[in-house]
Amino acid sequence: MITRESYIERVRPFIDTDVVKVFTGIRRSGKSTLLKLIQRELIASEVSERHILTINFESMAYTNRNLTSVYQEIKEISASSGRRTYIFLDEIQELEGWEKMVNSLRVDLDCDLFITGSNSKLLSGELATYLGGRYIEIPVYPFSFQEVTKIVSKKKEISSPADVFAMYIKYGGMPFLHENTLNETAARDYLKDIYNSILLKDIIARHSIRDVELFERVIAYLLANVANSFSGSNILKYLKHEKRSISLETVYNYISHAQEACLLHLAPREDVQGKRLLKFQEKIFLADHGIREAIYGHNQRDINQILENIVYLELLRRGYTVRIGKSNGKEIDFVAEKASQKIYLQVAYLIPDQAIAEREFSSLLAVQDNFPKFVLSLDGFDLSREGIIHTNLIDFLLEQDWVA
Repeated sequence: MITRESYIERVRPFIDTDVVKVFTGIRRSGKSTLLKLIQRELIASEVSERHILTINFESMAYTNRNLTSVYQEIKEISASSGRRTYIFLDEIQELEGWEKMVNSLRVDLDCDLFITGSNSKLLSGELATYLGGRYIEIPVYPFSFQEVTKIVSKKKEISSPADVFAMYIKYGGMPFLHENTLNETAARDYLKDIYNSILLKDIIARHSIRDVELFERVIAYLLANVANSFSGSNILKYLKHEKRSISLETVYNYISHAQEACLLHLAPREDVQGKRLLKFQEKIFLADHGIREAIYGHNQRDINQILENIVYLELLRRGYTVRIGKSNGKEIDFVAEKASQKIYLQVAYLIPDQAIAEREFSSLLAVQDNFPKFVLSLDGFDLSREGIIHTNLIDFLLEQDWVA
């Protein structure tokens, strides 16, 4: 197991506190492995394994179990241990009514609670009300390019960062692919299985979607248009061309369901000068671009879209709130904020001539503040100008701190 230290660092201050640790993210992004890493750290700090309880609610042992029986089982195991129990509940959304149980466990037992779920709205309902702020949510994403590079360097399979990045463009960051050696066909099949599992289990079954074929067409359209501006009317036109009809409300419901399943992200637009959120033309991003290659293909052809998707996810991993910027009619790919930090970023594949350079730099030159501004591309030379930093995108992704 690769030690995902950035996540562990966020958890450590809350271990042995009255705070429920909640990990959310797309299926197979490494949430269960993070639980194992935390358990390993507890054992290293002399917590006995008999005081650690793990339940995976995707196991058939817990299929059709009701809330009361599961609660009683956990309570009995905790009581028999004779001291604080560290309770790990994996894919907890599979248990109906789980919110009440988690709150009761926290109140009734001497325990430390860690839960995971493949649902971005895990904390938007009853649990948030019950806990009243006594929780921390940690979104978990597939491997970053930096993490993949560390794994590849240990395997000594590829030496050049550019070659590792080419592999990353094709396969994305799903942990299983990089922790195991799979050929291209097997990797593609694995990603297709993840995608189908998310659609069937986390969306279609959960939301009782009847017209599965229509739903899949909408999601396929969104995969093709990753990192492009999205509007519901464009989808309606596309489906009309395909001789299918759908209401705008249904389109937005489908997108909401895909967001809830952590498959898609929507980045809103912001008027940088007016500090206003613009209520239209969000951009859509995918939780893992490897899934796009497996389902739709053409990641290398659509390299500008994929590079934007990679940078967007990297900003989220590092704790930034991300928006699309608009300044004097010009678009800024990303405006990212974290605490008192703010950075502006433009992303391009290459900058081969002065016209492209003017397009990429002019949007940032229009922003009149002193926060760091970056133009990222795969070029091997430096075109920095007027305080705007031009840097190689691969080097940027491997940097530990962008604003030191």
